[in-house]
Amino acid sequence: MRSFRNAVTILIALALTVLGSSAQAQTFSVIHNFTGVPRDGANPYAGLTIDQVGNLYGTTRNGGSGYGMVFELKHTNSGFLFRPLYSFAGGNDGASPEAGVIIGPDGSLYGTTTSGGGAPPEGVGTVFNLKPPPAACKTALCPWMETVLQSFNEANGSYPYSEVTVDQAGNLYGTVRSGGERDDGAVYELTFFNGGWTESTAYSFSGSDGQYPLAGVIFDNMGNLYGTTLAGGSSGYGTVFQLVPANGGWRENILYTFQDGNDGAAPYAGLIFDPSGNLYGATVGGGRNGGGTVFELTPSNGSWALKTLYSFNTGAHGCGGPNGTLVMDGAGNVYGTTCSEGAYGYGNVFELTPSGNSWTYTSLHDFTGGSDGAMPYGSVAIDANGKLYGTASQGGTGCAPYGCGVVWEITPQQ
Repeated sequence: MRSFRNAVTILIALALTVLGSSAQAQTFSVIHNFTGVPRDGANPYAGLTIDQVGNLYGTTRNGGSGYGMVFELKHTNSGFLFRPLYSFAGGNDGASPEAGVIIGPDGSLYGTTTSGGGAPPEGVGTVFNLKPPPAACKTALCPWMETVLQSFNEANGSYPYSEVTVDQAGNLYGTVRSGGERDDGAVYELTFFNGGWTESTAYSFSGSDGQYPLAGVIFDNMGNLYGTTLAGGSSGYGTVFQLVPANGGWRENILYTFQDGNDGAAPYAGLIFDPSGNLYGATVGGGRNGGGTVFELTPSNGSWALKTLYSFNTGAHGCGGPNGTLVMDGAGNVYGTTCSEGAYGYGNVFELTPSGNSWTYTSLHDFTGGSDGAMPYGSVAIDANGKLYGTASQGGTGCAPYGCGVVWEITPQQ
C-alpha cells in the first residue's frame, strides 16, 4: 500500500488561498529517534494519541521484534521518556501496524495490524487490545498484555489500514481494504457480548458505491457513520460516504464522488467535523496541479457541496497530498502533513487558517531528510497547550542509510 503514498512538493494556492512561506513563529524539535533495535521501533506511519496527562502513544510498522510495536512517550518534567509497550511477533498476535492506537473508555489501547493474526490466508490483519500488567511494574520495560479481538481472513475482510472508532456502547468500527461481498472493501463492527467479541460486516462496497476504504470512520451526533474510499464511485476516483442505521443494518448514502479535477482524487485520509457539522478531508491526487487537495463538504438542501480549500503540487516521491487525517484546533485552524511537500521535498507540517471566505496556507516545518526526519504520513496531534506532535516515517539519526523515523514536537511562540 506504500505505492499509494508517494508525491507532493512546493505550494500552489487556489484562487482563494494565499501565502506559502515557512513560518518562523514556532520551535521544532525531535523528541525521539527510532533505531530499529529490539527495544525500539522503526518507521512510524501513523500519528500519535495524547492522553489527559500529556503522554503520547503510537505505533511503528517495523522494529521491535521485527514486526512493529506499540510505544509510549511518557511526559515528564524534563521531556519525554520512551517506553516500548508491545512488540509484535508476526504470528497470531499480528504484524506491521500502520494505523495509530486509540484510548478506549476503559483506558486501555485499541488498534489494528495490517498482517498477521494466523497462517495464510488468515494472516491478513487483526484488531487488538493492550492493557498494562495487573501487578505494578518494577521496571520501565514491562510489556503490556495483548488480546487479539479479531483475526481477519479472506472471508470476512483483509488488511485493516485504519484505526478503530468506538461508539457510546463500546462497540468498535473500522475498515478493511479488501474483502466484503465483492472484495472491494468493507466497514466492520466488533460487538462485545458475553465476555467476547463478535465481528460483523456493517457494509460491503461494490465498486460503483466506493472501493478500497483505507481510513477510519467517524460518528455524528445522530449515530451515522462517515468515511472515504480511495477508489470507486461513478468516476472511479473515490468517494465520501455516509452509513445510516436502518432496519437493524446500515444504509449507504454517497455524499460526494471525486472527478479527478480541481476537486481532487483518491482520498486516503479520513474525515473530521467542525462545530457546524461541515466535513473536512484530503486527497492524494487531483486538484489544480495533480498533487492532491484539502476539501470541505457542507450540507446544503439535502445534499453536500464540495469546496477545495487548497491544492498541492505533484512532488518527486509520488505520495500526493495528506495521507493522514486532518485535525482542527479550537480556533478552526486545520493541520496536516505531506510526505514530499516543502522546501526540500521530504514533506512538511502545514496549517490552513480561515480568513473570511479564503484560507491561508503556512508551512510550519519543512523536513530536510536528515536528523529532523523525512516523509511524514501520519496525522498531527494537538495537546492542551497548543503544541503539535507527530511522526516522520524516515530520517533521524538511527538506521542507515535512510533513517528509521522520528517523533517530533512543534511549540508555538508564546
